[in-house]
Amino acid sequence: MTPKVTGFFDDATNTISYVVQDPQGSACAIVDSVLDFDYSSGRTDTKSADAVIAFVKENGLEVQWLLESHVHADHLSAAPYLQDALGGKIGIGDRIQVVQDTFGKVFNEGTEFQRDGSQFDKLFVEGDSFHIGQMRADVLHTPGHTPACLTYVIGDAAFVGDTLFMPDFGTARCDFPGGSSELLYDSVQKILALADETRIFVGHDYKAPGRDDYAWETTVGEQKAKNVHVGGDATKDSFVEMRNARDATLAMPKLIIPSLQVNMRAGQMPPADEDGKVFLKVPVNGL
Repeated sequence: MTPKVTGFFDDATNTISYVVQDPQGSACAIVDSVLDFDYSSGRTDTKSADAVIAFVKENGLEVQWLLESHVHADHLSAAPYLQDALGGKIGIGDRIQVVQDTFGKVFNEGTEFQRDGSQFDKLFVEGDSFHIGQMRADVLHTPGHTPACLTYVIGDAAFVGDTLFMPDFGTARCDFPGGSSELLYDSVQKILALADETRIFVGHDYKAPGRDDYAWETTVGEQKAKNVHVGGDATKDSFVEMRNARDATLAMPKLIIPSLQVNMRAGQMPPADEDGKVFLKVPVNGL
């Protein structure tokens, strides 16, 4: 089955969110949504999410799933906002518990912060399957960028989050807590074992040098032949050496501090204080 896929590009974070439609009905899923956030003022905005809501309503779609490929470190999830407006269940990989434990300590969240993934409606594991209308979706656990990364294979389309980028840009960084270049290489091989004609939809695009336009759709065959990090004759040893050296030069994402605190809560803000005010923490020398 070939789902209809509509991408929504967020200029501020270079994120692509997707609406994935059952071609034989009105059911759909939303993958990796974005809540706009201005770090300098601490203000949120729903412009990006509202564009998705408008599309869903204009096309008479029924949202069944709000899928997260992982706990994003570069943008805030709009899943709760979309759920309030459109319904659907929020899903993520079950290794979210590892991420919650790690960053619960980093942000000194205390015992009141649940580290069992219960903020989400569904925790997926390798080999799980579910349906979006008449479409079957299969779950691949593809860690490396983070411990909880998933790839959702829906019909002939695979939504890989940050594991793979466009072939001319390569692969995701692995230097966050719980990341592993060795695991990322193995996860990429799992994705590349899918049929060559499988469409791959990436979670971000940064417009590699020499390319004029943003892009987010490729294929397994194209990745195998042309990916600058893992394509062709690239070996695991050469990839790990390259990835580790490259990661050592990268700065932390601009929104990593608010993103992690919100996304490990399934897109919810931290609890308000006794005056109803919400605060985010900045761990000094903590990342």
